[in-house]
Amino acid sequence: MANERKKKRIGLKRRSFHGSKALRRRDGAKTKKSTASKSIAGEILETAQGFMESKILHCAAELNLFTILNPAPLSAQEVADQIGGDVRALSVLLDAVAAMGLLSKRRRRYQCIRPVSRLLADDSEESILPMVLHMASLWKRWSRLTAIAKGAPPAEAKSRFFRNAEELRAFIGAMNVVAAPLAGQIAASVNAGASKNLLDVGGASATYTIAFLRAAPGMKATVFDLPEVLEMARERLSRERLIDRVNLVGGSYHKDELPGGHDLALLSAVIHSNSLEENLELYQKVYRALIPGGRVLIRDHVMDPDRTYPRSGAIFAVNMLAATSGGGTYTYKEIKSGLSEAGFVRIKLLRRGANMDDIVEGFKRRK
Repeated sequence: MANERKKKRIGLKRRSFHGSKALRRRDGAKTKKSTASKSIAGEILETAQGFMESKILHCAAELNLFTILNPAPLSAQEVADQIGGDVRALSVLLDAVAAMGLLSKRRRRYQCIRPVSRLLADDSEESILPMVLHMASLWKRWSRLTAIAKGAPPAEAKSRFFRNAEELRAFIGAMNVVAAPLAGQIAASVNAGASKNLLDVGGASATYTIAFLRAAPGMKATVFDLPEVLEMARERLSRERLIDRVNLVGGSYHKDELPGGHDLALLSAVIHSNSLEENLELYQKVYRALIPGGRVLIRDHVMDPDRTYPRSGAIFAVNMLAATSGGGTYTYKEIKSGLSEAGFVRIKLLRRGANMDDIVEGFKRRK
């Protein structure tokens, strides 16, 4: 009898022990799930409030704080005196910009740190301030995103990103600062030296033309863009001592034919502004502008079939949704289909990237 009671006690202990292990496993699983859930929740909330730092940067750029605070440190009162601002509001804003690492603060005085002033002061040749201001100008368009998703019309076709020629000039200058390093990589990777006559459609200030001419000393080029943009291309090409190798032609690829006689055409960051139908018309114009056997290169986002990669391309498609009537980012299949319909052959994805640095190439048929 005693032995039976002992066995029962041992059995209870064993069951209790095994039960506690099971409970610990279940509790551990719950803890892991809870931790993972909290981590995901944190990421979601971080994304949800990400606009705050963006808007702080936009506001500082719009107030030109990085230029004002570049030469010497100033107090919030001194900044307020310069711009006619509110001291309390500026103090809060300046503290936040300093917390973000874009300003230094010492003894209640603020100053733009040197690496930042080089990029965000308006008197720097390397300034990307106009690009930041452009992003700030997109705020209103993006604020309509919910309405657009519900069926409201997108941005009007006649709306403009720039209020005047000075803003346009500054923005294109900033584009050059950002694009120049990539342009050199692209030109080096596509065997540019095999071509003799480049057509750079929508070439802006000739950033890619310059990169291709450097990669191919025997090449000449035509930059085709709006007349108000070409003067900037002329200035940059003159500074680079390449103007004698370039023909500047003003026009709109939506309305005008492209100049002919080229063996290489470049569409760099162009097709995302257009609908598929508009791109087909553009491809047809490019086809007519090339000599037999000529090559077209398209640099842009190229999306995977499910359109979720690259992430930057999926997000940029939303930018086009908010800012254009028909633009977007396209899959390789869509780009290839348009090029094929225009007459191009031997189409392939020449380069794969994640930041609008994919390259698709195609060739005009030889007669």
